[in-house]
Amino acid sequence: MIDASIDPLAITIRQRGQEDYQTSFSAMRAFTDARTADTPDELWIVEHPPVFTLGLGADQSHVLAPHDIPVIQTDRGGEVTFHGPGQVVIYLLIDLKRRHTKGRLFAREFVHQIEQAVIDTLAAYNIAGERIAGAPGIYLKDGEWQGAKIAALGLKVRANGCTYHGVSLNVTMDLQPFSWINPCGYEGLATIDMRTLQVQVPLEQVQTALAKRLQHLLTVA
Repeated sequence: MIDASIDPLAITIRQRGQEDYQTSFSAMRAFTDARTADTPDELWIVEHPPVFTLGLGADQSHVLAPHDIPVIQTDRGGEVTFHGPGQVVIYLLIDLKRRHTKGRLFAREFVHQIEQAVIDTLAAYNIAGERIAGAPGIYLKDGEWQGAKIAALGLKVRANGCTYHGVSLNVTMDLQPFSWINPCGYEGLATIDMRTLQVQVPLEQVQTALAKRLQHLLTVA
């Protein structure tokens, strides 16, 4: 764990290790229910066993063949996605009211900063990622796998400006389960991980790199 200082804009990074999705989901909701105006913001790094998760607007028909992988309804935005071993998952427990000089960091800006953190992290490994308008997440900008999705995000923003859920980045995964769904609701959308792009790097290294980049971008917002 990297502790926040007394700075109200500091963000604590917590490494929760391997944890089943329902445990993380329940813990995020409990943390957000209990937080006050003085509760420090946190980033939670986790790695999940295989699971499909559905956003509030998800169409169940996009789960084509779950096999023996559990399908869990959540309260985040977005469609269906897959989490599994070898994927960086970072949950952002952030109070947006304290994240902007004008008094509040709005959800669109928040998403932009999360995506930028992923783009910056990938760039450090010579992978070019980009946004696609209307399709949250990060996609490969060029090369053989241009347009393939390498990172997904989905958030819950409560009326009081507090957030949970977060971002996932594919590092060294079994990608087959993505073919059992329409990822993020898009039929035939290719998904990719860093290993397939010949970037062999320990998961823990990418976890730390992305968390620290998120921490930096959100602290200076």
